[in-house]
Parts: sequence; C-alpha cells; structure tokens
Amino acid sequence: MKRSMLGFVSGLAMLGACSIAFAQTAPAPDNSGVNVRDRNPAAVTADQQSNAKTDIQLTQQIRRAIMKDDSLSMTAKNVKIISDNGAVTLRGPVNNEQEKMEIAKKAQAIAGADKVDNRLEVKN
Repeated sequence: MKRSMLGFVSGLAMLGACSIAFAQTAPAPDNSGVNVRDRNPAAVTADQQSNAKTDIQLTQQIRRAIMKDDSLSMTAKNVKIISDNGAVTLRGPVNNEQEKMEIAKKAQAIAGADKVDNRLEVKN
C-alpha cells in the first residue's frame, strides 16, 4: 500500500513539474498589446453584441460562413463579429489582405454591404 501511494505521489510531482516547464515555454499571446485599443470608449467590443434574436442569428450566419472556408487561417476564423441592430462590426487580426477582404465579403453578402464596418487588421 505504501509503495503504490509513493508511486502515485511521485507521478503527481512529475506531472506538476512537466506542466510548469510547459507553462514557461508556451508562447505569449500575440494580440495582448493590441487590445489596448479596446480601452477607447468609442471602440466597438464583443460585449456590445446585441442579445436580440436577429442580431444573434446574423452573427451566427457570418461565423458559419467564415468557419466553412478552409482557405482562411485559424487567426482569421477567430475574428470578432459584433452585431447590433443589424449593423456588423468586424475586428481583430488576420494574416493578410486577402483574408481581410474575404471575411468582409462574406459578412456583406449576409448582412448587406452598407451594414458592415470592416475594422480587421492585417498582422505585421
């Protein structure tokens, strides 16, 4: 019984050491410094997403269209889509100008060309 308990405790200690080593080598998020822009009172942020059923459905339709496009990077698929009263704001980083335009095109096809504010940013 003591041997199995000692083995169990040793295993936990090794697991803890491995997780600490991984945490120290994990890359830092690449958009932390960019989030400073969200402190501007005029900035549209994800917490301003409307809870109206039509706005939620609009956001879902745009997100689905983006997720179905295998040509887009995971960075592009993680952009913020904020719908409020039928108006859509796109925010966040994308890898290139083509992704920026493709996402905007999808949003405009669903919401209407005059309803989309494309604030996507191409990563340096």
